Amino acid sequence: MPKPRIVIADDHPLLLKGLVDFITEQNKYEIVASCDNGRSAYNAIVKENPELAILDIEMPLMTGVDVAQECQKNNMQTKIILITLYKERKFFDLARSYGVYGYLLKEFALAELNTCIDQVLTGNPYLSQNIEKHFSISSESDNGLNELTRSEYKILKLIADDLTSLQIAETLSISARTVEKHRANIIRKLGLEAKTNALLIWVQKNKQLLH
Repeated sequence: MPKPRIVIADDHPLLLKGLVDFITEQNKYEIVASCDNGRSAYNAIVKENPELAILDIEMPLMTGVDVAQECQKNNMQTKIILITLYKERKFFDLARSYGVYGYLLKEFALAELNTCIDQVLTGNPYLSQNIEKHFSISSESDNGLNELTRSEYKILKLIADDLTSLQIAETLSISARTVEKHRANIIRKLGLEAKTNALLIWVQKNKQLLH
């Protein structure tokens, strides 16, 4: 029985070599091309029509997402796994909209790659467990944000801009005491412990949520 054929692409030579060596050691797959940019990867997919392509999401000429988009547009059957540093949900949702089957974090890629490949080759999508955990935390944070009033949300954004309660009070023309009341409500709605700097720590970790 012929081995599943794979195209691999990453613009970092060491990471590309690591992926190629890892896949080769499995002795279960045939690597038909290894590329250092998205354009070469896409051309290899067109030429070889492999069962699978493992692509870095950030590459010159075409990103991994660009390649996925072109493959979808041209009704190509190659299943795509993206390897990424991005934990933000918007990148995953974009990749999914272009039919990407696998989504792995770079820091855990080799640990999860075998499971991901096996699952994707059987037609089942695979999302890195570490991203799933992150999405779960982000989702909980989003729910808390949805409960905030417009005033509370505005204050949270000002805290993200490193303003003190006094500076926020001056900016919004309200009293410092009112700001503190809002802060207490925000802490409660986000489910944070009422500790010093708890809100500041939360903001630093979740700035990407404050659009």
